Amino acid sequence: MIIAAMLVLAPISAAFAAHVSGTISAISKNADTITLSGGKTYTLPEGIEDTKLRIGEKVRLTYADKGGKAVVSHLVPQK
Repeated sequence: MIIAAMLVLAPISAAFAAHVSGTISAISKNADTITLSGGKTYTLPEGIEDTKLRIGEKVRLTYADKGGKAVVSHLVPQK
């Protein structure tokens, strides 16, 4: 019964946003993505301009997994 409840709730938890902080290690303007120093790549939606971001910049971002991609909804530079 517990396993059944976990299987039902698993897709719901994927819809929630997550937060992460890190240093930008790569930027792909063609793919509209950034990669943080931990190695994970995040997709930037319209409205978040990659032209203002720099490799080595520390950021905090909010993202959600959508279609197998980590899509950023909010990005803030850190000091």
